[in-house]
Amino acid sequence: MEGIDPSRGGTVRFGVYELDVRGGELRRNGIRVKLQEQPFQILQILLERPGEVITRDELRQKIWPSDTFVDFDHGINNAIKRLRAALSDSAEKPRYIETVASRGYRFVASINASPRRIESLAVLPLENLARDAEQEYFAEGLTEALITTLAKIGQLRIVSRTSAMQYKGIHKPVGEIARELEVDAIVEGTVLRAGHRIRVTAQLIEAEKGTHLWAQSYERDLSDVLTLQAELAQAIAREVRVKLTPRERAHITRVRPVDPEAYETYLRGRYHWKRRNREGLGKAVQRFQEAIAKDPTYAAAYSGLADCLSVLGWWGFISPEEGCGKAKRLAMKALELDHGLADAHVSLAWVNTFYDYDFSAAEREFEHSIKLSPSHATAHLWLGLYLALMGRHEDGNTEIKCAIRLEPYSMVNQVSGFALLFACRYDQAIVQFEEALDLDSSFAPAHWGLSGAYSFKSLHELAIAAGRRAVELSHGATLFVAILGEAFAAAGYRDEARDILEQLHQASKQRYVSPYAVGRIYATLGETDEALRWLEIAYREHTAHMVCLKTDPRFNGLRSDSRFQDLLRRINFPP
Repeated sequence: MEGIDPSRGGTVRFGVYELDVRGGELRRNGIRVKLQEQPFQILQILLERPGEVITRDELRQKIWPSDTFVDFDHGINNAIKRLRAALSDSAEKPRYIETVASRGYRFVASINASPRRIESLAVLPLENLARDAEQEYFAEGLTEALITTLAKIGQLRIVSRTSAMQYKGIHKPVGEIARELEVDAIVEGTVLRAGHRIRVTAQLIEAEKGTHLWAQSYERDLSDVLTLQAELAQAIAREVRVKLTPRERAHITRVRPVDPEAYETYLRGRYHWKRRNREGLGKAVQRFQEAIAKDPTYAAAYSGLADCLSVLGWWGFISPEEGCGKAKRLAMKALELDHGLADAHVSLAWVNTFYDYDFSAAEREFEHSIKLSPSHATAHLWLGLYLALMGRHEDGNTEIKCAIRLEPYSMVNQVSGFALLFACRYDQAIVQFEEALDLDSSFAPAHWGLSGAYSFKSLHELAIAAGRRAVELSHGATLFVAILGEAFAAAGYRDEARDILEQLHQASKQRYVSPYAVGRIYATLGETDEALRWLEIAYREHTAHMVCLKTDPRFNGLRSDSRFQDLLRRINFPP
């Protein structure tokens, strides 16, 4: 029985299951099955040599290298248990995975390994033929909209807009781009706008041989742009021989009318949103508000505004009520207008997590958004962060890795760094923050994360330097000032830490200062009573970072205190 060759990609089927090698997914009857990284790796190794015994020692060498400090026996037993659970298999009556006593494991079912087909796509930035710089936002927005529509197709992995945009204006062979993005095919094209008329030309290119599989031109009125996106997505699905489920077809073809000016303004908002800094988010807020004013029934604009306010709140630029409080109302309005909008479910999931502290509702919303749009990178990313903060580090890592596959060239790395930071995996966190800075050295949140990671490793001068850089790049934003205070406190520079506390106190008279961040400085100084007093304020204000309390290593010295335990109970963390 011939096994799979992981270097060639493809799909292997056994029973009702199929393993997408390149996409890194296990599916049951076409539906994605959640499987953590290590069980997935074991399954892939077993499928490479079906019928053969794979020893436990071989698995250890491939999956648990010598520099990994874990209980190997516990790790492999747990991974096999999870794998069998995902396959509805049993050790006593194995249909797929047989235990060979004192040796290892063997895959015993028949398999059908198919040659690689088109299972993943990247939509490259549509070229703006108008040659008008003012229209660049329109070409980029249309590219993102097509990606969002295609992401609703469960059998296709669609690389995100952020990663695809790295190739804007870059002239590389299609095959080279496909290899870098790890996709089977590329969609490229042009857009020309003249007044209220648009013309889009798109072509689908198979990556391995560079074969042009399909090309089509569309000309529409701007008011029909959403219908155009649906037609494009369906045509691409037909050409790659993906069978849409009735639910997917309904989601793609259900087009709600939108005011053309509102749509154009919305695209401008998304153009600014992608920058993810304070200035860009502020401009995006204005554009989304304008889009809503032009068309109060445009659900996507409400969701976009909700996300802006949530992120501004997360980084302490506005209060929890101004951020998540308003974002909740906006997300619910978006769902009232369009319950099938995956973006709105993600927006609500964030609020459920970081404002309501309603974790069961948050997980339901995250899962529902991924069901609606399986390639929704932000949904996987925020779900991964949520799981990591709940202490479910392996599950969180799996979701974040999925997001990284969808967004290999984005700031996803800094969120991965935060998840690793709260798992006390500081060396790996530093690597992720540095990779984020390789993409954008001026990205203040990555310097914030580096400061924390260096501090926990007692690399105090590096922590202080990273903290100073974060303050500089954020233009003195209070959350970034606070991380510098922590670095001073951890290094034993108590006077400097108290100076930072005084700065934050003065700043709070004019703008929002996170009480959670203040509490972290006091905890680092060893002042338990003050730390707990500020955490209590943070709880009353619904501060987003209180969700970090369960895993934040900065509070390890407080965990035995009954007042701290009471806070954890009130936040209602799952066991």
